[in-house]
Amino acid sequence: MISVSDKEGILEFAQGLVAMGVEIISTGGTYAALKGAGIPVTAVQEVTNFPECLGGRVKTLHPAIHGGILARRDVPEQMAELENLGIKPIDLVVVNLYPFGATVAKEGVTLQEALENIDIGGPTMIRAAAKNFPAVAVVVNPRRYSEVLKALEEGEGTLSMDLRRELALEAFGHTAQYDSLIYSYLARESGRLDLALGSDQPQADFPAQGFIPMVKHQELRYGENPHQKAAFYRDIYPPADSLCWAEQLHGKELSFNNINDAAAAVEMAKVFTEPAVVAIKHANPCGWAIADTLAEAYRKAYEGDPVSIFGGIIACNRPVDGETASQMAEIFLEVIVAPDFTDEALEILTHKKNLRLLRLEALANPPKDRWWDWKRVKGGWLVQEADLVQDDRDAWQVVTDTAPDQDDWKDLEFGWKTVKYVKSNAIVVAKDGMILGVGAGQMNRLEAARIALRQAKDKAEGAILASDAFFPFDDVVKLAAEYKIKAIIQPGGSIRDKDSIAAANAAGIPMVFTQRRHFRH
Repeated sequence: MISVSDKEGILEFAQGLVAMGVEIISTGGTYAALKGAGIPVTAVQEVTNFPECLGGRVKTLHPAIHGGILARRDVPEQMAELENLGIKPIDLVVVNLYPFGATVAKEGVTLQEALENIDIGGPTMIRAAAKNFPAVAVVVNPRRYSEVLKALEEGEGTLSMDLRRELALEAFGHTAQYDSLIYSYLARESGRLDLALGSDQPQADFPAQGFIPMVKHQELRYGENPHQKAAFYRDIYPPADSLCWAEQLHGKELSFNNINDAAAAVEMAKVFTEPAVVAIKHANPCGWAIADTLAEAYRKAYEGDPVSIFGGIIACNRPVDGETASQMAEIFLEVIVAPDFTDEALEILTHKKNLRLLRLEALANPPKDRWWDWKRVKGGWLVQEADLVQDDRDAWQVVTDTAPDQDDWKDLEFGWKTVKYVKSNAIVVAKDGMILGVGAGQMNRLEAARIALRQAKDKAEGAILASDAFFPFDDVVKLAAEYKIKAIIQPGGSIRDKDSIAAANAAGIPMVFTQRRHFRH
C-alpha cells in the first residue's frame, strides 16, 4: 500500500518494488502519479469494491485494507479467516500524512482549511502496520526508501525484525508528532494556555496528562561542555519573539551556551519600552541600561561592568545603528541579537568573523503571550506559569519614616524590573537607568549584596538597592548604609521586617515593600 502526501522519491521507490515482483495498491494523487509514470498499480477501490466517498474523506477505512495489514501471520486461524474473506495480506505500508503543519503555518488559514488537512486514513494505516511490525513493514520517511530497497534485495524480499521494529518506532513518532501538531493548533486557535500540555480536562489549569510537542531545530557541536552531545529542539508553534525565529546574519554556528544565554537576553530586552541594552553572562545580566538612544544605552550597559561584558551576549530592543555598532566592535562579544541592523552597523560588525548577529524582528514589538515555564528534573518535569506578572506600583508600600524622592522612584522601578531576571539569591544596585552591580545566585542574601555593592564601588553612593526576596535579617540594610545607598526596594514579608525597617530608619534610607517575590532559580 502506497499513499503519500510527500511524493519525494516515491516513483523510484515504487519502480524498485515492482522490479522485485511487488504488487502495489494506491489511492488518489499517489495512484495518479504512479499510473502516469507507467508503474503497474491497483486502485484501492478495486480492492475494497467500494468507491472513495465524501470528497475523498473515506478511502482506505475498510476491512479489505486493514484486515490485510493487521492479520497476524503467526496465527493460522487469522490467516484462514483472511482467505475465507478474500482479503490479501498487505506486507508493506508506505504512507506519510497531509501537510497539516504547513497548512496552518500559512497566514490567514481558516479553521475549515485546517480541519480538511487532518489526515484520518493515513494515521490509521500507519498505526495498524506499526502495531503489526513483526510481520508488516511501515515506511513514513522518504529518506528511508533506498535503505529499504537495499534491505529487501539483500533479504530476498524480506526485512529483518530489527529494521521492521525501527521503522515502526519511527512511524509511531510520525503519528504522535502529527497529533501534537493538531492539538497545539486547536489549542492555540481556541485561545487555550495549555499549548504544550495534552489534556482530557479542558477546564483544568494543569491537565492530568501532558506532553511537549517539539521538532529538532538544529544539532549543536556540543553541549555546555565539549564532552556533552547536544541539540536544539523548538516548540511546534513558537511565539514570534522566540529565539527560534531569529535569522542569523553573520558569524559561526551558535553553541548550546550561546542559545541558552541569548534566549535569556531576549526575555530581558523586552522588559523596557525605552531603548534598552542588556549584556548577559551565564544567563545573568552583567550590564543593563535604558536611555534616550540605543548607543547611550549600550554605553551605560558597558560601563556597568566593563570586565564581565567581555565575551558576553548582547540583546537590544531597537535596531542596531552605526554609532552603537562602533562601540560594540571595540570589544569581543559572542552574540548580538536585535530587531534589525542598519547597513552601516552590518558593515562594521561583519568585520568580526566569528561574531554571531541575530535578527529577531519581534524584539521591537514583542507579543504579550502567556506561556508555560518547564524545568526538567530526572524522571519528571516542573511546570509553572512564566513570571510575566506586571507589578502594580500602587500596591507598593513605603515602610520607613522617609519616602523616596521622584528620582529615587525611577531608579527603584528600574531596579525592581531588572532584579527579577537575576538568579536567586539576587541583589541589584542601580542608578540613572543602569545596573552598577549584580549579586547573583548566592547561597545567602548578604553575600549577594556584598558582591553587588563591591562591584558598584563608589558609584553605589546615591544608588538604589533591589532584592528579589525579603531580608531575613537587618544585615543587608546595614551593609547598604555603609555604601551610602539612597533607597531600597524589596518584597517584605519576613518575620524580622521590623529589624530591617529600624535599620533603614537609623540610616535615613527610604525602603519600599512590593508585596511580591521574584525568585529565579
